[in-house]
Formats: sequence, structure tokens, C-alpha cells
Amino acid sequence: MNFKHLYYFWVTARAGGIMRAGEQLHTTPQTLSGQIKLLEDWLGRKLFRKSGRGLELTEHGRMALGYADQIFSLGSELESSLRQVRGAPRRLDFRVGVADSLSKSIAYRLLEPAFSIDEPVKLLCSEGSFDDLLAALALHRLDLVIAHEPMPRRVSVKAYSHALGSSVMSFFAAPALMPRLSGKFPACLDGVPMLVPGATASVRPQLEGWFAKHQISPVVVGEFDDAALMKAFGREGQGVFMAPRVLDEETCSQFGVQVIGHTAELVEEFYAVSVERRITHPCVLAITDAARGQLFSD
Repeated sequence: MNFKHLYYFWVTARAGGIMRAGEQLHTTPQTLSGQIKLLEDWLGRKLFRKSGRGLELTEHGRMALGYADQIFSLGSELESSLRQVRGAPRRLDFRVGVADSLSKSIAYRLLEPAFSIDEPVKLLCSEGSFDDLLAALALHRLDLVIAHEPMPRRVSVKAYSHALGSSVMSFFAAPALMPRLSGKFPACLDGVPMLVPGATASVRPQLEGWFAKHQISPVVVGEFDDAALMKAFGREGQGVFMAPRVLDEETCSQFGVQVIGHTAELVEEFYAVSVERRITHPCVLAITDAARGQLFSD
């Protein structure tokens, strides 16, 4: 295989198109297209197909991109290791997968203690679906997966879930939306616009059951897999949204919203999944100890 052709394909897929990839690689779109065509001919599979004026990956293209990610990531690690200054302390690689449905603020708080151990650490952090991250964990490409649910029983991966803690949920609204909330919480949510987590979020079934229990019928105007995007819409007054209570101060400060109430009936849990039943990796130990002792202590 000509790895130059593979590299051109990889950059194009990551850049989202021939034009942007050409700018990054300082080459013409015609040259880039030709190099990718040679790779497709060698593989005997189409990697891109036209979608409007742009390109999208085929099923074989997505598969090739996964392998290319690993190949060029390892190449970068090799270069970094060989160029390390002689005599400098070697950094401990800590490969972590973060479920894409997990709040980025929670992920940061959970991972930050990894840098507090006695030896230098290099964090290699990737984001993706929980199932994809578990597959990478099974192949020992990751040391740890952080998610808001334990490993599902349906997944045949020999790994172990370590509970980090949980947080009750708070509800937030922008100042412009406050006049539309009448009465006490949670009755004040009835009939108001609401931004809710996506269908795959672990807290979503709890939320729907909670609405039914309290006979609340908000107007759901948006569903979001990305918590940060949901908060951005909430900041603009598009609807009430919820987030873990442990993030109350940060959420109010960052998005200019107010807490309108919280409930212990809605709980978001957080887990670390590793191939170790007994945790030995120093970074994982630091993370679990800090989460259980500080982050969720309230």
C-alpha cells in the first residue's frame, strides 16, 4: 500500500472535503483526487461518494478511516517517542475514551486528577459512541472509558464497570424565559418550552417518567445528544434545560442562566470502565479516588 495515498485520503476525510484538504496539504484538488483514486483502485473499493456538491464516506470509507486513524496516531506516537530528549523523564501514556453523550465539563473534572500523580502523564483522549469505545477497550487500545452508564450486558467484552458517583439534576432557564414560569417547581414547567437530552441518554427515560408522575407537559422544542449544544440553546432562551447539580455554579456562570429547581428523583450516574477488575493503573486510581472523595461528595 502507498501510505502517501492513504494519508491524502485520511486528511480529506477529516477535513470534510477535497478543497479544504488541498489547502491543508498545499496541493491542488486535481492532484488530491487522483491520489485518492489510486488508493481506491488498489483497494478495489470506493471510499467516497458524491453528496450534493460535496463528498461523503462510503461504508468501506468509514472502515478505512478507522484504520487510518490508528495508523497515523501510532506514527505520531513513534515520532514523539524517538525524538524525546535524552535524559528527559518518560511520560506515562494514558489512553482514555469519553462517551460522546457525557458532559465535557464532567469529563474534564473526572480526568483532571490523572495529572496529579507523581510521574509525568501524556493524556491521549478520544471521543465516540459508547459501543465503539468499548470495542477499542477490548483491543487494549484504551486504558479506560468514561461514561454515564455501566457496561451493557449485551456487550460481550471482558471489562469491568467502576461506579464513580452520581449527581441529582437541576433545571435552568435564561432570564428572558423566567416570566413564563409561573407557580412552584416543578409545576412551573408545565407548558413551557423544554430542551431535553437525546433518546440514548441514560437520564431520558427517568425524565419522561418524572413528567408523567408530576403530570407535567412541557413543550419539547429540541432534543440534543450534545449537552454543550443544549446549554447554548438554553442560554439564548429557547427553552428550559437540565444538567447535573454538581455543575450548578459553572452552568450559571458560563451560560448566564438561573437555577429554577432541582430534584433527587432524577439522577445521572458516572462510570469508569476498564479491563481491570482490580484497578492498578495509577491514573485510573487517581480518577476514581478523586471522584468518590470530592466531585460527588455533595
